[in-house]
Amino acid sequence: MRFMRGISAISLFSGCGGTDSALQRSGFRVVWANDIWDVAYLTYRDNIPNPKIELGDIADFGCFPAAQLLVGCYPCQGYSQGGRRTSDAPVNFLYRQFDRVLRAVRPRAFVVENVSGMAFGENLNLLSNQLRRYRLAGYRVTWKVLDAKDYGVPQTRRRIFIVGIRSDLGEVYTFPGPTHGPGRHHPYVTQREVIGHLPSWPSGGFCPEPLHWYYLSRNRRATWGKPSPCIVGHWRQVPLHPFSPPLVRRGSDDWCFGRAGRARRLSYNECALLQGFPPEWQWNRGTVRQRFQLIGNAVPPPLFEAVIRAVPPVWN
Repeated sequence: MRFMRGISAISLFSGCGGTDSALQRSGFRVVWANDIWDVAYLTYRDNIPNPKIELGDIADFGCFPAAQLLVGCYPCQGYSQGGRRTSDAPVNFLYRQFDRVLRAVRPRAFVVENVSGMAFGENLNLLSNQLRRYRLAGYRVTWKVLDAKDYGVPQTRRRIFIVGIRSDLGEVYTFPGPTHGPGRHHPYVTQREVIGHLPSWPSGGFCPEPLHWYYLSRNRRATWGKPSPCIVGHWRQVPLHPFSPPLVRRGSDDWCFGRAGRARRLSYNECALLQGFPPEWQWNRGTVRQRFQLIGNAVPPPLFEAVIRAVPPVWN
């Protein structure tokens, strides 16, 4: 759909700017943004035109500008399907801060993104709590798990989206259908299309640590002609570069290389491109390890843009 230019938006837990890049591309005007991590804050300011981001804990802010849209991607570690999880960890309840701002601002619509693990197992209770809060705040709420590769991102990445339309507006959100993949308008975007032109061994751009047993407990490699496996925020766990030898399964949670050859993890620049960030984005802040965290925790801009462009015309 076509958007009016300059629709106001507030962005919470903004990170390095994946969501806000998509908002600006879709015609929105970000009037206020926030993140608690200084490295993310500085990277955001390096790349988002006319940045309105403030650094600090969202709990310390009590006044917000008026806005028609609220977006937020509160940290997801407590919902992750990989690694250690604690259901009562404080990070699991940052949605309460999003709910507080939602009730204060009363935007016409909101969008939340988080890991797909929120929709399974014991995390279902936490998801239900969020949906209940947002509905009690006066919104018609819809949620769905989407895979980024179905929307033009060269990466298999399943994430949950929660979208709400203010109840008095009489509209209900419908998620956009997949645009990429077999039988669709476009084929999947491959790793070769996005990172095939980059140098094979970038100096200092990837994790040099050995590929330990946990890393080889799953298949971390996809071929050049396919999307990448999921880009994660820990530099030791990002996928293998596709020129690496293929992995062969030896047993349960046990993989090994099927032939001799050099292997390495993806670099942070490669991860950024596979997340859908523009090539001109600057990744100069923090350590190399922190850059992986910035990129892996971000929302792929093309996926968020597809979700936001499907919001019905409630802005006038």
